[in-house]
Amino acid sequence: MNRKERRAAEKQRGASAGSANAPAFAAGIGVADLAAEASRLRAIGRIHETQAICRDILAREPDHVQSLNLLGLIAQAAGDHRGAAKLFAKAIAADEVNAACHYNAGNSYQALGQRGKAAAHFSKALALGMEDKALAFILQSPVIAGYVGRIASKWPLAITSAELFGGESIAPLAKDLFLRCAMEATTLPSMQLELLLGHARAELLRLAGAPGKDRAAVDDDIVGFACALARQCFISEYAYAQSAAESGDADALRDRLLQNLASGATITPLTLAVVAAYFPLHALPTAETLLRRDWPASVAGLLRVQLREPLEEAGDRARIAALTPIKDSVSVQVMHQYQENPYPRWTINPLTAFAADQARGKIAPTAERQAELEILIAGCGTGSHAIQIAQVYPNARLLAVDISLTSLAYARRKTRELGLRNIDYAQADILELGAIGRSFDHIESVGVLHHLAEPTAGWRVLVSLLRPGGKMRIGLYSELARRVIVEARARIATRGYRATADDIRRCRQEIFREAEHWPMLIGARDFYSISGCRDLLFNVMEHRLTIPEIAAFLHDNDLSFQGFEPFDDPTVLEKFRKQFPDTADETDLEQWHRFEVDHPETFWDMYVFMAGKSAR
Repeated sequence: MNRKERRAAEKQRGASAGSANAPAFAAGIGVADLAAEASRLRAIGRIHETQAICRDILAREPDHVQSLNLLGLIAQAAGDHRGAAKLFAKAIAADEVNAACHYNAGNSYQALGQRGKAAAHFSKALALGMEDKALAFILQSPVIAGYVGRIASKWPLAITSAELFGGESIAPLAKDLFLRCAMEATTLPSMQLELLLGHARAELLRLAGAPGKDRAAVDDDIVGFACALARQCFISEYAYAQSAAESGDADALRDRLLQNLASGATITPLTLAVVAAYFPLHALPTAETLLRRDWPASVAGLLRVQLREPLEEAGDRARIAALTPIKDSVSVQVMHQYQENPYPRWTINPLTAFAADQARGKIAPTAERQAELEILIAGCGTGSHAIQIAQVYPNARLLAVDISLTSLAYARRKTRELGLRNIDYAQADILELGAIGRSFDHIESVGVLHHLAEPTAGWRVLVSLLRPGGKMRIGLYSELARRVIVEARARIATRGYRATADDIRRCRQEIFREAEHWPMLIGARDFYSISGCRDLLFNVMEHRLTIPEIAAFLHDNDLSFQGFEPFDDPTVLEKFRKQFPDTADETDLEQWHRFEVDHPETFWDMYVFMAGKSAR
């Protein structure tokens, strides 16, 4: 599902949840306009007027979500968290997939000391689309802002744990439930937060290595925080830096855990969590025996992520069909890279709210989305792309192929979790797909072709599999946009960094120390995991193309350009139309090339576009 389709679905969902069949008032002002006015008045502090409008709306529409949420926020700001929680609960009953209402409810329940309910609502908010906003909310916390400020005041010099945390250790940080839920759920792409969490991990290591009496006194919040941090470290594949002394202490704690595991001795939850913040549990010998012990809920969640799921994926690899041989030497190198570091390591289904509303009939599929299409996902990676397409086109049959068995096993597990049954996964090289004897109505290959030995050779194979009248969605790297990547790769080569986890960690820290020179890298989500950073900066093969090269391929292969995917930045199209007044044509690649020359960062992620094949 592309950005345009997601936005349309969200707009339709919001309309049906908040203002469908809204009656007009006698004065001729509709509910939507009144609700917008209430939001505006609250923003400028005119609270009583906001409340009056919201109550007027609710008198006519008792389940109006936006009004209930606004009244809840007003009650929350006044310290009436019990009243706020009731209002948010009513809003959620009317629209159970409203991320903002779940987040607001979490804040009120946390203030009321109902931490279990708070965590449940925070986790739901993250699952329903607050993933991209989580970082901003976390950094707004006065406690976290204080820690970040202390680190910045000494940067790039080191800060001691005592200077950073004082006599309270990490207790104030551990009480932040939203931070804990976010660490469990998603990558947190922030240099400032990574540095803070790295210090927190070292402090937890100190606590876990303290005498037994001190370890026994560790409270539940500290253990819960340690488990959440271990899950964040697992998501990032242990990208955080660590000193030699810290590494030695972590090794010693791991060895002690293994000895206790072998002897059947007690292992404290803190010890297990801290070891898991430095080493993936599934890689430890005899780690499966941990599953036979009783643990608190936070540890059980950690074991599920770091032990049960990886063991399930390992067992799945032998069941994945090999659709084609992998013979090309570059393809073999690329396969090894993604076997070692499957990418992307995603956790949250971005279409949770969409899928829920579609299942309840709040979003009616279009005729195209109801069609029984044959769709190929060429280079599905860890399955996020294929899973989104499978939800948008529930009657389609998808073949999702990738070169990496590790990635495919991850994709299969996530597909089972979501209960999807319309995806077949197989290992294959795009260069060999011409021999499978199939054709497709729709083909998607985003972020894949530029890692082949010859991108256009792979693209031609895909064109040969596309049925007349079919469409393909393609994503390719831009030569102009990725100049900073070229510069970084040259620096990496000069300094001798290899594509190992240790070297990637060292390289990342060097980039942090030169942050002013690399803002685009430090702002990239991929920079915050080992697999993402390897894909971004250490890929064994990367080609970059220009718009004229894309235009030439489309012309030579009888494909029509149908437009770039909608941009996250709405000003891009405004600038494009301004540059070509009266003649702007969003399907004119020559215009887009001229625009990109003037605005070279336009396609920083990729060129992502649709192309159509003639029906004849």
